Amino acid sequence: MAIFGALLLALVGLLGLTQTIGSASAATDYTQSVSQLSATQAQITFTPTTAAAYVDAHYLVNGANQQNVRMTNTAGTWTWTVGSLTTGSVLDYWFTYEKSGPQFDTPHFTYTQGSGGGTTGGTTTPPPGTVATPSFSPAGGTFTTAQSVTISDATSGAAIHYTLDGSTPTASSPTYSSALSIGATTTVKALATKSGSANSAVASATYTINTGSQAGCPAQSDTPDFGPNVHIFDPSMGDAAIQAQLDAQFNQMKDTNTAQFSENRVADLYKPGTYNVQDNVGFYTSVAGLGQNPDQVTINGDVTVDAFNASDAGNATQNFWRSAENLAINPSSGTDRWAVAQAAPFRRIDVHGGLDLYPASYGYASGGYIADTKVSGQTASVSQQQWYTRDSSFGSWAGGVWNMVFSGVGGAPANTFPNPPETTLATTPVSRDVPYLYIDSTNKYRVFLPSLRTNASGPSWASGSTPGTSLPMSQFYVVKAGDTAATINNALSQGCNLFVTPGVYHLNQTLNVTKANTVVLGIGYPTFVPDNGVNAMQVADVDGVRLKGLLFDAGTTNSQALLTVGPSGSTASHAANPTTIQDVFFRIGGEHVGKATNSLIVNSSNTVIDHIWAWRADHGTGGTVGWTTNTADTGLTVNGNNVLATGLFVEHYQKYEVVWNGQGGKTIFFQNEMPYDPPNQAAWMSSASVNGYAAYKVGANVTTHEAWGLGSYCYFNVNPAVNSYHAFEVPNTSGVKFHDALTVSLGGVGTITHVINDTGAVTASNTTPSNVVNFP
Repeated sequence: MAIFGALLLALVGLLGLTQTIGSASAATDYTQSVSQLSATQAQITFTPTTAAAYVDAHYLVNGANQQNVRMTNTAGTWTWTVGSLTTGSVLDYWFTYEKSGPQFDTPHFTYTQGSGGGTTGGTTTPPPGTVATPSFSPAGGTFTTAQSVTISDATSGAAIHYTLDGSTPTASSPTYSSALSIGATTTVKALATKSGSANSAVASATYTINTGSQAGCPAQSDTPDFGPNVHIFDPSMGDAAIQAQLDAQFNQMKDTNTAQFSENRVADLYKPGTYNVQDNVGFYTSVAGLGQNPDQVTINGDVTVDAFNASDAGNATQNFWRSAENLAINPSSGTDRWAVAQAAPFRRIDVHGGLDLYPASYGYASGGYIADTKVSGQTASVSQQQWYTRDSSFGSWAGGVWNMVFSGVGGAPANTFPNPPETTLATTPVSRDVPYLYIDSTNKYRVFLPSLRTNASGPSWASGSTPGTSLPMSQFYVVKAGDTAATINNALSQGCNLFVTPGVYHLNQTLNVTKANTVVLGIGYPTFVPDNGVNAMQVADVDGVRLKGLLFDAGTTNSQALLTVGPSGSTASHAANPTTIQDVFFRIGGEHVGKATNSLIVNSSNTVIDHIWAWRADHGTGGTVGWTTNTADTGLTVNGNNVLATGLFVEHYQKYEVVWNGQGGKTIFFQNEMPYDPPNQAAWMSSASVNGYAAYKVGANVTTHEAWGLGSYCYFNVNPAVNSYHAFEVPNTSGVKFHDALTVSLGGVGTITHVINDTGAVTASNTTPSNVVNFP
């Protein structure tokens, strides 16, 4: 796009070894109790056996309004007082605490106000009218063979209900009757019910099956040197000094003509506190807070992207490769501005005011992506051509040009496509928010791993804290300048996760991610460039790999693929713990000549693709772009079953841009521009009788697939006589369903005859969409 818009898991010693919720050993770590202070107040007490850096209490009163609080420490005993209780109020509560670095969760406990009792020593003593918490055998952990898991409850006559996908069980969940067979990483959750009694608290245990040897990551520093391209700000530095550094950096990174294809990379990280600064975000810049939740870092000012340069002429359609994450903004004028194009995510932000997604000039913009964010005021898209928002909340929404899509967003507009062009889903089927760096109360760095969500809506932190677990930085190898593919692979083979700092890394061998639950977290747009035709990265068909914040830039010798997830023929289910690919971007040409047959191939089932931009460059530095110069067939190929894409941007590839062969696939939001540069029709034919290639092709053997909010545009500026017969090519079967699809001819430069198969009118010449609301 350029012309018009272009469950506790904690590592203990070995990667993958888990301390589980409800494990027997955890009871020796602490004692806890609840005592009634008055008719309306009760005090929760937690005393760890050895000193803890922090203890958080989580509680619900009568099953509602979960609260998450940091307890008060008095001489090693942690307390919290709960008020507004009445006789008979049932308190469901549990704890998160630090023990020598790792973070642990306890089982759930219950207390009834007025019962005169509570729970102590990590063992539940049920108040009258309740049912005890289920227990698991074995208690969970990491095993070298498949496990037979039994669930029991001390209360006679109780029925046990369970889930295996991480969701919370209810009385309508499957009833446990015999041992469960566990063969991969699975979180079992169980609930006991009994006629005439209240439901028990939900208990859970996590089982990881590692059938091969598992090496341990050699201990890394918990306060690592992140290198010169990571700037860490602290309120004690003073606002003026921080502003001076931000301004100097921005002046280097802002110019569209010179910075867009430079090798400058930077991350600005704010420690918890309040800052009075203006942070203008240039190319290859990541801005993030280091709190565990967004409001621990507050910017009194703005975090801004605009059409900054005179050469932009008010056009923001090339504002690529920048991000903001995990902080709160009090905008200086009441409204923040984030006028971006592709590959510019806005995540985990609490905007105390409004948010404008268009340039101040009202010129074109072509984004964009928001997730896990709250905007108290109005979010306005105005001249944004398309936008996708996931699991967020807005005070209100205004605007829509061609394709505005929302899933799980409070305050989203009604589903009104095509007039106005708003596509709204009440929830997101499956989501897992991004891993992120934060700093704990002992000034050590950790990476937080949010839990999997199903049918989610609203920010993950809406109730106070994002559910999940965390890993110490001692389990991450920090990739910095000078690291080679060999050193990175060595760290991976030893069981380390990767924290990739800003820079450009040339690879003379493929990076191999082979171990379940590996985290590869990049900040500041670290860029992997494969040399000599190697594939850049391959991920094994294992559970729970998380890839976030990476840019793959094709090398001058053709690679068969830049990123492959799972080998060909992968069949294992990963529904309980999928691999997630988030804010991962691909580039073919632009800075240098680049060639890659495929950008992303997904063979593993249940993978979640959450915001990618795969881009065969339509512009770049001299001599790096052309039909025979930056060659690439396909941006995304999906062969795995039950794969979900939320926020899919794929542009300018020379054959099918997306090929989806797996069953049960889903896409929520797709944005595409066809290649600008076919020299003539004969050079761009998918068969002897079909002009061009569809932007999105569902394989002929697929019987189930569903997609919402899809736009494909043409701009055949090299030869406007070029035509594409259709933008979407799918089997004619009732199980393959498309909702709210459109095509646009940008300025009438070229034509698309139909939208889906033979359905939909020829695109108009005046940049007016041709729409199909439902197919079939």
